Amino acid sequence: MSVVDEVTAANDRYAAGFAKGALPMPPRRKLAIVTCMDARLDPARFLGLEEGDAHVIRNAGGLVNDDTIRSLVISHQLLGTEEAVVIGHTDCGMLTFTNADVHEKLGPESEGIDFQPFSDAAGRVRESVEAIRSHPLLQNGFGATGFVYDVRSGRIEPV
Repeated sequence: MSVVDEVTAANDRYAAGFAKGALPMPPRRKLAIVTCMDARLDPARFLGLEEGDAHVIRNAGGLVNDDTIRSLVISHQLLGTEEAVVIGHTDCGMLTFTNADVHEKLGPESEGIDFQPFSDAAGRVRESVEAIRSHPLLQNGFGATGFVYDVRSGRIEPV
């Protein structure tokens, strides 16, 4: 059985008992989470969230970049979120390379891409929180807080 077959079968089981189709579009907790795509992070589980509680925005490194800001503005201005939580993590893959490393590996086609690596997870979370707090479309009552999730202990620590 392929991985696609496994996840399709899992979805069949999930959908058979699905009873949350009437959840409203705006997140119940008025919360947006920005975190890394790392498979070891399950923000719903480690933050005690259920379907419908929060918007979860994930990308490599959990970075607040232009696309993240776009999503946060929609989340806040159109869907009523009032706070963002930015969560970086220990042992992040983004700490393990430089743009030059990736460009060398991938060749000239990659030269124009900034893969946005960083050398300090907590520092990058602080930068992301500041980017949210200072954005003009996210200033009317929108808060931002940062944490680093420890992949070994499962705990979040404020930064």
